[in-house]
Amino acid sequence: MSEGASREVHSAVFVLDKHGHPLTPCHPARARRLLTAGRAVVARHTPFVIRLKDRSVADSTVAGVQVGIDPGSKHTGLAMFTDHDGSRTGRYSIQLDHRGALIRDRLASRAAYRRGRRSRNLRYRAPRFLNRTRPKGGLAPSLRHRVDTTVSQVARLTRWTPVAAVHVEKVSFDTHALSAGRPLEGVEYQRGTLAGYEVREYLLAKWGRACAYCGQQDMPLNIDHIHPRSRGGSDRISNLALACIRCNQAKNAISVEEFLKDKPALLAKILKQAKAPLRDAAAVNATRWALWQALKTTGLPVAGASGGRTKWNRSRTGAPKSHTLDALHVGHLDAVTTWPSTVLVVKATGRGSYARTRTDRYGFPRLRLPRIKQVKGFATGDLVRATVPTGKNTGVHTGRVAVRTTGSFNITTRHGTVQGIGHRHVRLLQRADGYGYTTHPEARHRAASPPSSEGGGLPAGGIR
Repeated sequence: MSEGASREVHSAVFVLDKHGHPLTPCHPARARRLLTAGRAVVARHTPFVIRLKDRSVADSTVAGVQVGIDPGSKHTGLAMFTDHDGSRTGRYSIQLDHRGALIRDRLASRAAYRRGRRSRNLRYRAPRFLNRTRPKGGLAPSLRHRVDTTVSQVARLTRWTPVAAVHVEKVSFDTHALSAGRPLEGVEYQRGTLAGYEVREYLLAKWGRACAYCGQQDMPLNIDHIHPRSRGGSDRISNLALACIRCNQAKNAISVEEFLKDKPALLAKILKQAKAPLRDAAAVNATRWALWQALKTTGLPVAGASGGRTKWNRSRTGAPKSHTLDALHVGHLDAVTTWPSTVLVVKATGRGSYARTRTDRYGFPRLRLPRIKQVKGFATGDLVRATVPTGKNTGVHTGRVAVRTTGSFNITTRHGTVQGIGHRHVRLLQRADGYGYTTHPEARHRAASPPSSEGGGLPAGGIR
């Protein structure tokens, strides 16, 4: 794709042969013609997969696709694309929403219940905590969840499409290049194509993509020296912050203490944030390394890159920032021609709970749950479509169902939850698989801003 020009296309449709083996994805119009002619049947509703009735892999020419992964703490972007001599064409985009925060809260709540029961004057219970061990190098459940769900999505893609290679961000930031032992001062910023991009991406994450002094977002931000270089300040990461153009010019070469003498709370906050170590980046990197190791066990070729290179690639192609477009720009590439106009949002919802009771605020059971999860042939989490002819819920509602033993179900759609729909109006589209599915449009295109490699020290241009 040339700088400043982009073209969004429809997402591809996954295709299986008559034996269920993956073929090259096709355009939605071609899939529609195959279904209309009776040459294919629907194998899966979301993501949409068709299965051919008259063709096998041996009778077809299968062009492999590649998958890019941009891991994140709350969301992970996955992009399926084809590569022709370094030019990538996006075919499908998935945003995976994690539930690590919910897992952490549930574990904390369970620990509080157990701690409360142990401290009360109740019957004696032998301690059982000594048998709870964590393997060496193991991750917390909330972090392990991110790795497992991402690998699960890659495994699903390999069942629906011929994946030939995987590209993943092994590290978000090059902590070696950011460490105090190698501060990257002076001429070192002129060395290499990615000069300064690791620093910029780290600062954007550290300061929340906002001006450190006024909190403004969605505007060009400059890299500012908290202690000015003219007064002995260095180019170390601990002395760098983000500032909008107005605050950067107002601060100029005065000390931060003088600039914020009327705002002592903000001054203390900035000084504390500036001294924050790289433990957050290291924690993200540890999870990404675990993901890297897990992906290598799939048997697919796995290539790694850093978040700085991803940002540099997006700057060259002029693509907006999103999780899925970051995944499309991971690794070495020359150009990106097109990308899908819509993104499939896959939210990890779980498969229910093992608990057969609900607890009160003290952790004691207050009601029992039925052991049978299916009601009238439906289970909570199934993807359904309800066509209601009359009443206050008249219309067609598509989404995840929550069953009730009374036969009156709730359906959660992209517009909200519709309550009290009779089971006679509900038709099953897809069994629950632990995920909820919605779609949203891809991020809008912006004009390209080619990176500059001139001059020494830190780049002075605005960053986003």
